[in-house]
Amino acid sequence: MDLKIKQTGAGEQEYVLICCRAVTEEVREIAAFVKSRQGSLSGVRDERQYEVPLAEIYYIESVDGKTFLYTKEHVYETPSRLYELESLLRAKHFLRVSKSMLLNLMKIRSIRPALNGRLTAVLQSEEEVIISRSYVKDLRSALKGE
Repeated sequence: MDLKIKQTGAGEQEYVLICCRAVTEEVREIAAFVKSRQGSLSGVRDERQYEVPLAEIYYIESVDGKTFLYTKEHVYETPSRLYELESLLRAKHFLRVSKSMLLNLMKIRSIRPALNGRLTAVLQSEEEVIISRSYVKDLRSALKGE
């Protein structure tokens, strides 16, 4: 399979075009991945409302009854609850890795063992997050594509 990228003009709509002889499982997976990266969540930072693209969110954490969206450069508070976001983002490569955190699997650089059966995920931002022991099996399954 060949890959070509063509840059559009400033006023043109961005799109992904897949040209194939047959719609195979590989083509379906590529289409599903592209669709999974679309969308955004509302967040507040410095008393201003923002739409934060899902592709920019590293993880979502609940702290003291408040839910926060973490990007490489900013932290946004969102009115949504973690359990609501978990069901909403399940198909968008976000996975619960502890009672208080959803992790964007596409932002993981590496994973290494930690103490007591836990794992440490090193993110592309060099930040490290702990994956609780009870969620390790789910993470391994998700990374295998199961």
